[in-house]
Amino acid sequence: MPGHRGPVPKRSDRRRRRNLDGRPDRITVSSNPVAAPSLGFPTHSLAADWYTSLAESGQAQYFEPSDWQAARILAFDLTRHLNSGRVSAQMVAALWSAMGDLLTTEAARRRVRIEIERADGDEADHSAEVVAILHDYRRAVGG
Repeated sequence: MPGHRGPVPKRSDRRRRRNLDGRPDRITVSSNPVAAPSLGFPTHSLAADWYTSLAESGQAQYFEPSDWQAARILAFDLTRHLNSGRVSAQMVAALWSAMGDLLTTEAARRRVRIEIERADGDEADHSAEVVAILHDYRRAVGG
């Protein structure tokens, strides 16, 4: 999948570039995001915390209903794995890969040129300024 190989790029404010074309476009997200549906099944506390954290994360601004359903499936599989009592390296790798597809780590977001900068705590809305190239993001999540 494009954008998933190689070293993790530096944050845009840490790079020195001579060409300006490679910089991500800065946009401020102000639209209402798609609400996260309830999980609807008994969930391991770690899986539930992970799922809840998605709704609080800046990349959730881009989540569509299909992304939330993928996250629900992932929370279900994560619950099964955590409750099994066995550690499966193959399952951990599959779960981690799926989490990366939802851009849940900074490294995954940097690879598709999304950077999240939290606004100062003084602002009432706590909105996130998101740095993104939407084409790369949509391609990375299959949209």
